[in-house]
Amino acid sequence: MPTSQRSNWLGLYVLLGIVWGSSFLFTKLSLHTWPPFGVVFLRLAIGSLALIAVIAWRRLPVTKNWRHWALMGFGGMFMNTLPFSLFAYAQLNVTSILASIINAATPVMTLLALLLFFRSEKLKPKVILGLLIGMVGILIVLAVWQGFGENDPIAVLSMIGAITCYGIGGPFIMRFVAPLKLPNEVAALGQVGFAAVATLPLYLTGPLTIGEVKPESILAIVVLGAVGSGFAYVWYYQIIKQVGSAIANSVTYITPLVAVVFGILLLGESLHWYEPVGALIVITGAAISQGRLTKQTFSRLFGRKASEGSA
Repeated sequence: MPTSQRSNWLGLYVLLGIVWGSSFLFTKLSLHTWPPFGVVFLRLAIGSLALIAVIAWRRLPVTKNWRHWALMGFGGMFMNTLPFSLFAYAQLNVTSILASIINAATPVMTLLALLLFFRSEKLKPKVILGLLIGMVGILIVLAVWQGFGENDPIAVLSMIGAITCYGIGGPFIMRFVAPLKLPNEVAALGQVGFAAVATLPLYLTGPLTIGEVKPESILAIVVLGAVGSGFAYVWYYQIIKQVGSAIANSVTYITPLVAVVFGILLLGESLHWYEPVGALIVITGAAISQGRLTKQTFSRLFGRKASEGSA
């Protein structure tokens, strides 16, 4: 790969990790002004407008097949409407740090969905081991020996429900939406746009605002929507085209680091010792189950060939 292309995708990769890692910060700030469904709707609506602008600028073809829109809409329910709403509700009662760490367990839930619902993943020893390690990591993050610590049990269940939705939505999109061969931006718009429409009635059933509309909350929701739910998809698909989905999806491993830094420095949140420990275990379990931690991996890390034995 040419050096210019390598540096290009690496820059987008880091940028994507910062954007998605900071989404928990922006969600927390937005919740000072809007209720959870309000944050979700505004985020998705602004993201849709950003994607429409990109599609119009690039003059991409938009499908007129209702079946395509139905499939994209169903994917949007599990990738956007439900998990965004559940995380937004949970962040009323938990720190952005905890939310980001639980979100990092999404690969674990994805594997469970592949095993239980889609049956497209074989029950290999590495998969079983990775799932078990990941589950242990989640329990450590939640401090189960303290009865979930200071966390609201309903908020905890909401976050677990959110990553379960991601676990179902991801494989669904790969199986039913990806084969449609639609432009990536159009597929993203179908998901985000439908999710915005589905969230609007829920938003209108309650108060439109729950706090004072301040410049920082407006900035937070605009960045969360336009960048986090709009342009970030474009960057994500560009990374996939250059280096593949495996590297692109590994961005979920760095988003908790970003969220932790922002949570401590900008929100004044506290980091308990068991949260980073559990996060490391969750990420390790996910990496093992996905086959990322292999003999070849360690050989590359330590500068040895896979065939060489230990000294």
